[in-house]
This record gives sequence, structure tokens and C-alpha cells, in this order.
Amino acid sequence: MNEDENEERVFEMGVVIPRRVIQEKDESCDCAHVLVKEFEKVGFEVERVIGIADEFIKLAAPLETLGRAAAELQIKKRTHIGMDLLFEVEEVEAFVKQPDGSIFSWCERFQCYCHLIYGIVNNSKSAKVLKFDGKEVNWEIGENLILKLESENIVKQVFPLHDEKKRKKLLSSWALHWWHFTNQPIDEIYTYYGAKIAIYFAFLGMYTRWLLFPAAFGLTLQLIDFGSLKLVVLPVFFVMVILWAIMFSQFWKRKNSALLARWPISSVDITDGGYKITGRKESSWQPPMELMKVLESDRIKEKEAFQKSEWLGRFMRFRNDAFIIFSIICLQLPFELAYAHLYEILDSDIIKFVLTAVYLFAIQCITKMGGKVSVKLIMKENNENTEKRADSLVYKVFGLYFMQTYIGIFYHALLHRNFSTLRQVLIQRLLLSEVLENLLENSLPYLKYTYKKYRVRHKKRATGEAREKIQFTSRVEKEYLKPPYSASIGEDLEDGLFDDFLELALQFGMILMFACAFPPAFVFAAVNNIMEIRTDALKLLAILRRPVPRAAATVGAWLNIFQFLILMSICTNCALLAWLYDEKGKWKIEPGLAAILIMEHVLLLIKFGFSRFVPEEPAWVRATRAKRNTQAQDMCSKKLLRTISGVDRNFGEKKLN
Repeated sequence: MNEDENEERVFEMGVVIPRRVIQEKDESCDCAHVLVKEFEKVGFEVERVIGIADEFIKLAAPLETLGRAAAELQIKKRTHIGMDLLFEVEEVEAFVKQPDGSIFSWCERFQCYCHLIYGIVNNSKSAKVLKFDGKEVNWEIGENLILKLESENIVKQVFPLHDEKKRKKLLSSWALHWWHFTNQPIDEIYTYYGAKIAIYFAFLGMYTRWLLFPAAFGLTLQLIDFGSLKLVVLPVFFVMVILWAIMFSQFWKRKNSALLARWPISSVDITDGGYKITGRKESSWQPPMELMKVLESDRIKEKEAFQKSEWLGRFMRFRNDAFIIFSIICLQLPFELAYAHLYEILDSDIIKFVLTAVYLFAIQCITKMGGKVSVKLIMKENNENTEKRADSLVYKVFGLYFMQTYIGIFYHALLHRNFSTLRQVLIQRLLLSEVLENLLENSLPYLKYTYKKYRVRHKKRATGEAREKIQFTSRVEKEYLKPPYSASIGEDLEDGLFDDFLELALQFGMILMFACAFPPAFVFAAVNNIMEIRTDALKLLAILRRPVPRAAATVGAWLNIFQFLILMSICTNCALLAWLYDEKGKWKIEPGLAAILIMEHVLLLIKFGFSRFVPEEPAWVRATRAKRNTQAQDMCSKKLLRTISGVDRNFGEKKLN
């Protein structure tokens, strides 16, 4: 299992413990020394770093160590014959390598690291007394070491580390490569960050490229005065934009399928896997006849239990969704309408500014509270895995943001029919909101990092330990002080991708649902997203810690939200066009209004029928899958024939004897 003996070892995990004041004379009882020895026992390469305020244990795992952990976890990996088989250390050459030439993906390596780190238990015949900075800890028989030390606040954190060589390469080829606009090294992003983040940037890049067409069309409408033809050009623009959105969502599904077929995605990357601490629990053996009788007698009870669990889970999800919707309608809707109404009737710009400031502060509190309530509700749902729970959270919290973002715009557009105010609001949301969000998104983590370094320096000076200027020379300590890639609604089920996808979804709804009112909005969105690609890359590579990989290989619930926004945009733009044709508000079925109603039904039909016309998977992906299935059947058939032939031959030999 030697990939390259001269390859530089890469430390990918770090363990943080406080810097000690009292040094233990007996190293066999010292917590830090025991940790290092236990890590070396399981096969890690260990390096200790003394920081300013903490000590760090950096861990690197050779291929043999990762291979042993992967076999214990029973990770399935793609082989060269197309089948996904359980990983075996001895047959390493049979498995497909990653785009960078390594055997394991980042998601697989992370799970193996967690399995090994959190798999250290006391296998001796007696409890051990460990000492740390004058404190004694009893490590009982069969007790997990890391969990014990975490409960005693000795191990402060276990976190992934950046690979400096790959990080610098991505900085030059991705984050700082502005001239290629939407082009990104997606394969390298997948290798370094995992499938979930790579899929996000592939989606962002494709979405930005596709925005260039409606942006050019919308800019043309803004610069050229069509005069009386404006009422004809706007419906044409609306139809083209809706067709663009429908095609984008369907062709993204094809691109997603192509990426998954191109990458050697394993079961770890697409399922909710976690590290195992105490090993796999084996079921007790029973004779075949007795086992069949038990299965036959329990079949009805088992079926009833599955049905009860299924419908109870659906009922709990329905109850929680109804609770969130009812809360939005009864609590958030009146608040949003009151703000929109006051903004409409007030004349003073100063009062409007103060009102908006109060509104933004209040809405942030409401959204955070709604997110916490949603997390608590989801924990009581009977979801299959973590990603299913995360999707449920996305739907619930997006409902809060949808009401917060669009209800005021709906108020100006649909009730007052004030198109000048509507355009002002759209410009404010697109320019001010997105610019401010990007500034905060990238500046706040840096300010947090700077403040943490200041606190460490201040604490050292306060204790009198530092007389000269304190310099952070250790890279692992700098990474530890950086903020994690976390979501604004909490870290329980989502990471920072929630906020990045939320920003895209709200922008998509803004430019699409009110396309007829402000066609140049697509230009602002395209320019913003070109900058977003590089700033998000810079944020991940330089400002934040290396994210923990998530076990998912699609955009999940966000694609359904984009589909919902397309449906909403058909209705809202038809309403906007109807009011443009019906300035006096008589609502007579004239040819223009009738044409708009017909257009709405036709677009809805196209929306639901386009998926039949354009398949979600490219033909080569389906052909590859069929080839793999055929190869798998052939292999199983040959193995079965060899087994039967061996059994028959042994039986014949016994008969002759």
C-alpha cells in the first residue's frame, strides 16, 4: 500500500489541550504523553506544537492506517470493474483513485480519522490514573479516552487542518484567479473539501454563466427606449426569462449527475455515516429452521411496527410544518405588512431610515428565534438521517426568510401597484443588501479571528508571562483561532453552506419574481455572483478553518426551493403584466389580459412538461450505470457458478469415497 514513499506527510487533524503550568515528572501518568502514545499505537504520525495559550497535537495517517480503519468501517468504494465493494487493504490496487491520485476522498479520510481518534479505549485490566496540570482523571476500563478528556475540559477540540500545499495551490488557481470569471477547478475543490462544497461551487458557477443571457437582454431593455412596443417587449422578456429558469433547473440536474458519475463517490460521501466508537455489534447466530420460524411469527408484528413508525413520522413532520406556517401567518406576516405600510405612507427619509434600522434588528431576532424553534421541532421528527433533518430545517427556515424578504415587495407591487417604489426597493435590496452581506460575510470572521488573537495576547500580558510582543508563529494555532464554517442558525444540522445557498435562493427569487418590473436586476446579480465565487473561495481558504466534510452529493432541498420560486415567478410576473395592461383597474377580459392568462397556463404546462423532454441524466451516465450493473451481474454469476461447482465436486468426491 505504498503510494509514494517520498511523499511529504500531511497533518490533517489537530487535537487541542490547554498549555500546562505544572509539568508531571512521571510521563506514564501525564495526559498529553498518554494521548501521544495512544495515537501512535493506532498508527498515527504525531507532532506536538507548543502554542502561546494551548498545546496542539497534529495527526497524520499513513495509507496503511487509513486502509485498516476503512476496512473496519466497512466503507464501500468503486472498483475498476465498476462495482462498489467493501474496501480491503490487500486489494488496494483494485479500487479507483481520486482525481488527485489518492485512494481515499477527504470525506472518507475524515471518517477514518474520527473512527481512530474516538476509538481509543482502556483495554487494560485495571483503571488508569491520568494527571494534567495538577488534576487527576480516572480512565476506567472500557472508557473512551477522548470523550473522557473532553468531559474534563482537557481536550478542548478536535478539528481538521489545512493542507498548506493544496491550500496555496487552490488560492492561486481558484480564489485569486479573477480573469477566468466563472471557471473553477471543481475536481480539485472536490478532492480538498468534499462533494457537498464542490457541488455548491459547481452550482454557483453554472448559475452565474447562465445569468449572462438574461443580463444582456435586461440591459438592452433598460438602455433602449421601445416606446409603445414596451408592452410587447416586456411579455417577450418575461417568457424568455421563465424558459431560461426552467431550462437552468433541468440542465443543472444533468450536470449534477455527470459530476457524480465522474467522481468516485463512495457510500460515505452520499449517506449519513458517522464514526463507530465501540465497533460493530454482531448478531447472535441461530440455526436456519429456528430463525425461519421466528421470522415467520414476527412478520406481521414487524410490518405493523414499520407502518406505525412511517405514519407517525409523517404526522410529526406535518404537525411541525403546520406549526411553522401558522406562526409565520399569525406572527411574522402582520409585522412585515405593518413595516411595508409605514414605509409607504411616511414622507421623511430620516424616519424611514430609523424605521428600517429597527425593522432589520427586530427581524434578525425573529429569524434566529424561528431557527432555534425549527431545530428543536426537527429533533423530534422521525427522519432517516442527518441530511434529511437538514433538508427539513431548510424548508422551515426558508419560509421565515421568504416572508421577511418578499412580503414588503409584494405589498408595493400587488396592493399599491406603485412601480417606482417597487424599483427603488429592488435596487436597495440588490445593491445595498448584497454588498453589505458580502462585506459582513467576509469581514466578520476576520474581525473574530483578530479579536481572539487580541484576547490571547491580553491574557498573557495580564498574567505577566509575556514581556515582549507576542507573535503567533505556529500555523496550527492560527487555524485554531479562526472561526469555523458555521451556519447563522446554529451548527447542529447545517454549516456555512446554508447561508451561501440562502443568499443565492433569495437573489434568484428577487430577480425572477419581479423581472418585468426591473429587467436590469439580472446584471446586478451576474456581477455580484462573479465576485461571490472568488470571495467565497477566499473565505474558505484563508479566513475560516477547513470545514468538516458533509455526507451529501446534491444541493438537496435547495433545488426544490428554486423550483418553487420559478412557479411563484410565473404568477407574480403575470400579475405585474396584467396591471400594466389594466392601468384603470377595470379588470375587463380584453385581448391583452386574456393573452396573459393564456401565457400563464402555457408556462405552467411547460414547467411541468420540460422534465419529460430533457432527461435528468445524460445518456453516457445511464450507459455507464448499465455497464456497471452488467459487470456486477456477470461477476456474481461467475462467483455463484464457481461456488456451486465446488460444492458439487466435493459432494461427488465424498460419494465416491
